[in-house]
This record gives sequence, C-alpha cells and structure tokens, in this order.
Amino acid sequence: MALIVQKFGGTSVGDPEKIKNVAKRVLKNKKEGNQVVVILSAMSGETNRLTDFAMAMQDIPDSREMDVLLSSGEQVTISLFAMAMKALGDDCVSFLGDQVKILTDSSHTKARIESIDTESIMEVLNDDKVVVVAGFQGVDSDGNITTLGRGGSDTTAVALAAVLNADVCEIFTDVEGIYTADPNICNKARKIDRISYDEMLELASLGAKVLDIRSVTFAKQYHVPIHVRSTFTDTEGTWVVEEEKAMEGRIVSGVTYNKSEARITISGVPDQPGIATKIFTPISNANIIVDMIIQNQDTGNGMTDMTFTVLRSDYERTLKILGSVVESTEATGGIHSSDAITKISIVGVGMRNHSGIASTMFSVLANEGINISMISTSEIKVSCIINEKYTELAVRALHDAFELDKDNMAEEETLV
Repeated sequence: MALIVQKFGGTSVGDPEKIKNVAKRVLKNKKEGNQVVVILSAMSGETNRLTDFAMAMQDIPDSREMDVLLSSGEQVTISLFAMAMKALGDDCVSFLGDQVKILTDSSHTKARIESIDTESIMEVLNDDKVVVVAGFQGVDSDGNITTLGRGGSDTTAVALAAVLNADVCEIFTDVEGIYTADPNICNKARKIDRISYDEMLELASLGAKVLDIRSVTFAKQYHVPIHVRSTFTDTEGTWVVEEEKAMEGRIVSGVTYNKSEARITISGVPDQPGIATKIFTPISNANIIVDMIIQNQDTGNGMTDMTFTVLRSDYERTLKILGSVVESTEATGGIHSSDAITKISIVGVGMRNHSGIASTMFSVLANEGINISMISTSEIKVSCIINEKYTELAVRALHDAFELDKDNMAEEETLV
C-alpha cells in the first residue's frame, strides 16, 4: 500500500463533469490498494472572478477579507468532489485549511506554512476513506483564514506529502509534464522524463509556470518526489527528484523566459560608497523585489550608471520612489527605463562541469541580431535581458543550438 497525495488544478476541476472524472481517477487509484489524499484548487477562472468582485467593493481590498473571499473557491470544489466520490460508492471526507489544521503566519494573501496537524487526516485514511483538502489556504494563530498566494495549492500538496511521509506527490495539470521549452512557441519542445529539484527551482523562478517555486523548495527540503502529469491522459509525466548522476550528461535541460520584469537605469550616479544603499533601501522598504543589478565601471569622471530589474507590477511604483532618490543621490543623467523586456534563460546541472555554455548562448543570440542588455549567471543557469519582441525567436534559436529536441539522456540512463 502506498500513500499518494494528488493535486488537481483549476482546469482539471473546471466544471462538475471534470470533477466527476477526477473522482473516477482517484477511485481507481484507491482500488489499487493505495491511500489517497487529494488537494484541489478552485475552478478555473474562479479566483479572478472573486477578485473582480472585491475590486468592485474597494479600490484596494482589505487583505484579511480577501483571504476570506478567495478561500471560498476551494470550498466549492472539495465539497463537490466529496459528493462525486460518494456517488461512485466510496466514502470521502473534505477538509478546509483551518480544519486540518494548516497553520500559517499572518501575512494575508501571501502566507507561509508553519506546521500541519495530520491527526484528522490519518484518522480518515485509516478508516479506508479518501481525504480531500482545500489547497491554497490555512489559518493563523489567531484563527484568521489565510491564503498562500498564486500557486499555493501546489505548496499545500507538497507540504502535506512531506508531513504525511507520502510515497509521491502527483501534480495533475492540463499538460503532460515539464518541457524543454514552452511548446506553445517552440514546436520542437520535448517532455523531460526526470529533472532535479535544483533545475526545477531555477526554471520556476525564471518563468516556467508548471510548478510553484515554493512547492519545489518544500520537495527538495523534505525529499518528496513530485510527478507532474496530465489529468486527461494516463501518460507518464515528468519526475522532479534528487539530482542523479546521469543528469550531469545533459548540459542544458531547458530554455525558459519571463516577460514579467522591467528594466530601470539611473545614469550619472556619483561613484562613491553608500550610493547603492541610497538607491535600494527605499525600494526595499516598499517591499519591492529587485532581481538583476549591474553597475557600470567609473569612466574617469567619478560617475557611473546603475541598472536593475523589478517586476512589471512594481514598475510604476518604483519609478515614483526613484524620483526622490535621484535628487538625493545627485544623479546627473536621469532615469531611463523600459517594461518591454524579456529575461531569457537556459538551465542545466551539466553546466557545472562544462565550459563554453554562456559563450554559446551569447553567440546564438548575436547571430539572430538580438542584443543583450543585462546578464546574470549561477552555477546551473545563464539569464539575459533582451527586447521583448525577440522572445520567441530567442527561445527557438537556443532550443535548436543546444539540441534540446534530442533525448541526450538516453545513453547515460542505460549505463546507470
């Protein structure tokens, strides 16, 4: 007998008929002798619908009340799912986040899980029933309903798999796994059979939307194997697991892109100690996350330029903050900015042991006439900021250059 945690996203439970199909899939798994804990998202589009209602009430909705509102979406799906299971002749018990109890901090709309009480879940499982838990939500120490932010149902699923010591956490979605690139813009994109936690963390942070980054962090920390697969087929998906020796033979695992950032440059900044603090402290105090930062070399006149990226959602707010910053730093060149950029990235654990990967990436982009304005690297990734209009061209060119359409893991895997 295996203990399996299965998470189904909004497209998988988008209407009553789809919920019934999910119930049939879960029942099949249970009849094979497994204990099953199911995590459900709200129906596709429901969170946006509820958010629109909130915006009609307040220009900036109260965060506590937003959590009360948004958590209702998952309450609908888990209750309907439990009914569907009972209609199929099996028993099922639904739990909200505060019933389990999934204890979080008090950061409304972006809470972090602190602990999970598994006693009620294990009692139901030991009675040979299916458990269904509302994803995306929890409760703080004062009894307030909290939500985990976008992608929070993935985090709920992996966190539950960790504390239950589950054999696997299956993430069901509308795609068949994790691909070497976005198949919507690269028709040569290939499904990856196995990928390491570190590679998946990089891909998730760089724009890949199949898994929430917090869920991968939980999985890596607690050694939870994740199986990303399609709700609508029985095809084997992608396993996210501990790094394996064979993975080093795959130099680049995937190409991804992120259009959600903006670039800002402050020109003519005095090149002296404390300038970076003057620029970035007010931004940090506004809870704005800065990603890439480049400071140009002093050209001899005691001045430099400072360039960095922020989320597009924080773009206008950052520019307003910088108005007073420019004055305090006595920057002479003003502010230059653009939100028409893309961060294009290649990721692979094999980069640790192979040279020339970055230069190949730069050459490929240059040959396509694509200018690079910023570069960032880590041990297993290289990222470049380019003009947004070249996104699809860059993805396809890099995918071809690193031959990601070929299963270059096959030979290594047979030797393990």
